[in-house]
Amino acid sequence: MTPSREVAASAVIHVVDDDDAFRAAIARLLRVAGYEVKDYRSAGDYLVDAPPDGPGCLLLDLHMPGPDGLELQEAVLRRGDGLPIIFLTGHGDVRQSVRAMRQGAADFLVKPVNREELLAAIRAALQRQERELSTSRWRRDLAERYATLTPREKQVLEGVVTGALNKQIAALLGTSERTIKAHRAKIMLKMRVDSVAELVHASAALRPRGAGGKPVD
Repeated sequence: MTPSREVAASAVIHVVDDDDAFRAAIARLLRVAGYEVKDYRSAGDYLVDAPPDGPGCLLLDLHMPGPDGLELQEAVLRRGDGLPIIFLTGHGDVRQSVRAMRQGAADFLVKPVNREELLAAIRAALQRQERELSTSRWRRDLAERYATLTPREKQVLEGVVTGALNKQIAALLGTSERTIKAHRAKIMLKMRVDSVAELVHASAALRPRGAGGKPVD
């Protein structure tokens, strides 16, 4: 798993660990590997900074004075940083690792961590972030396309994605089958899709996860 060259070149790795020697060693290793690194002695030091903008990931010690790694993870989620988190710990247990992973951690590594294992975890985390950002941009683009539809076109779209025939949609909306065909053509053009299958996929992506009903305007 390898992120794009652009992402790898611009990624910032944020290291939060109260062990000065370990933090310095990790930072040096990552810089040699070509990454930009920012390091912090505590969760509070990290949170003082503005939320990071751009590709990167967070290497986070689990046990620290003050807010620990799991508490920082929760704060990062509330703040919406969007960084994948890799936990590094010498004292982790199964319960803590399960909790971290359930909250979306990208990986959970035990110190002393192998260089190649760490770099592989970072590459996987950056690839995951790149994939999620790409999906987010795609959904925003779909939402912009959907917003260009007229109210009637949105009604027709709902009929199409539920599998209704043109004549059924026409009867439901009190119009002609020819008019429905014209609406469908405009919908396909505005949504920039080439098939009903693509249209169904796009419509599903606009709905809140786990929810039915109409796409979100």
